[in-house]
Amino acid sequence: MNKLLFKNFTKSLIVITILVNIFSGNLMAQSKNPSPLHFPTPKNIDNMLFYIQRDPNINTAIYAINYQENGKIDKSNPVKAYWIRYAENGEKKDFSYIQRKFAYGIESKTGNNEEFELKFVSYKKLPLTLKKTDSDQKYHVFVTVNQKKIQVEKIFVRIEGGSFWLPNVKYAEVTGIEISSNKTITERMLLK
Repeated sequence: MNKLLFKNFTKSLIVITILVNIFSGNLMAQSKNPSPLHFPTPKNIDNMLFYIQRDPNINTAIYAINYQENGKIDKSNPVKAYWIRYAENGEKKDFSYIQRKFAYGIESKTGNNEEFELKFVSYKKLPLTLKKTDSDQKYHVFVTVNQKKIQVEKIFVRIEGGSFWLPNVKYAEVTGIEISSNKTITERMLLK
């Protein structure tokens, strides 16, 4: 695989990875170019931080806190990620090696006070922060999109055509709670 093809593949996969559906949230943001699919909203998922949905199917990538047996966060691998295969009767399934290493996986770096910097393996231009909030003493993921700091609930990646290795990613939308207003918002990003 040549460098340009690999770079485009990585960029496309990160977009798919980091940015997933917002269907159940703010439909207004999707109304300009919505997916033809109707995505389920994940419910009753232990320790879920956020999820990603994308075309071309309704399978959903779940990102959850990775606790050790002693109940403390695994500092070397604070986030575990896997599929809920809604297209296959809602079966839970680990990412494949390729999905984990080139598309949907997350890399982490430990910061101060049990804070972690997270980046999707496929799109490193969007740093995320995993930290415990004072308000509920639970871990949440935060990102800044369009100068707005958001507590991430879901990401949607809109794909129109392309191939497995080079999907045509139109945009990604992040939905969550805007920190300054404490209101649910959806922010769209064009990924380049």
